[in-house]
Amino acid sequence: MRRESFVMWYINRTKEEGIFMLKGEQVQSNCQHKHGFSNLNSEGERNTAYVLLLTIVTMLAEIIAGTVYGSMALLADGWHMGTHAAAFMITLFAYRYARNNANSAEFSYGTGKVSVLGGYTSAIALGVVALVMLVESGIRIFKPHEIQFDQAIWVAFIGLAVNIASAFLLKDHHGHSHGDGHSHGHKHDDHHSHHEEHHGHDHNLRAAYFHVLADALTSVLAIAALLMGKYFGLTWLDPLMGIVGGIIISRWAWGLLKQTSPVLLDASIEQAYIDQITTSIEQDKARVIDLHIWKVSADHYAASFVIESVDGLGVDYFKDKLSYFKRLSHVTIEVNPMTEAQ
Repeated sequence: MRRESFVMWYINRTKEEGIFMLKGEQVQSNCQHKHGFSNLNSEGERNTAYVLLLTIVTMLAEIIAGTVYGSMALLADGWHMGTHAAAFMITLFAYRYARNNANSAEFSYGTGKVSVLGGYTSAIALGVVALVMLVESGIRIFKPHEIQFDQAIWVAFIGLAVNIASAFLLKDHHGHSHGDGHSHGHKHDDHHSHHEEHHGHDHNLRAAYFHVLADALTSVLAIAALLMGKYFGLTWLDPLMGIVGGIIISRWAWGLLKQTSPVLLDASIEQAYIDQITTSIEQDKARVIDLHIWKVSADHYAASFVIESVDGLGVDYFKDKLSYFKRLSHVTIEVNPMTEAQ
């Protein structure tokens, strides 16, 4: 028996409207898809610019003051803030590039991964800062430097104030408000609840936020160590706190790398979710013979199916089955008839 020509169906769910758009033999030619899955965050971009300006002004003030007064503490903190300024520039570049190319035909699924790439790059920079802290602190344990406590404490308090202000500007309230998403007790509700699971995640802004937190943590640990050193003579606490801070910052950098790298490498969705999709489709004489699910942005999944089914199970049937899986933003389905042997 000659196999009939397959029918290719393209389904795109617009999340905001909760609808499907179909393109195939039974749909008019003016039905087009939305392929731009870009997470534009104008507020995050604007606040990052404010933080960059604040960081550059503080950096210049510390470098100039350190040069005039001969304070190595001021100079070191000034150049340290320069590394964070560079990271904020990466963040702003990613925002601008994603916005300017959001509708470009050069990107198959829009610029949703640009912010993820920005976060990944900033995470590497954060890791370099942590490594420098660890190395420098280790050297100072064996070769202690003379500490000018009054100036160093003053610098630490200034840095802490700047970082607290920056943290309030960068804190992504929208991205953290949804939490991690949880099931409501049964399978279909689980599909719906995960619709919001990663909504609003901005890895680009999150990386900038971690840079600010890293600086704030460094300032807090430095203040504690310097006060203990000044009043109790415990100068060895200064490099020790540097090591503690370096370890904590390294963990933040590693966590951000683990969040962003799977998106950049087209990692699939968790196996339990794939099993639920497959079980739902294969309930009535249908079989999934090929399935790929991958992220096209921080918040959107695309999926590609090849399904074999008995006569009568067409696009409406599979559309109904897939309507429960809200985490799939763009789905392509190829439907082939089963042969008699199957």
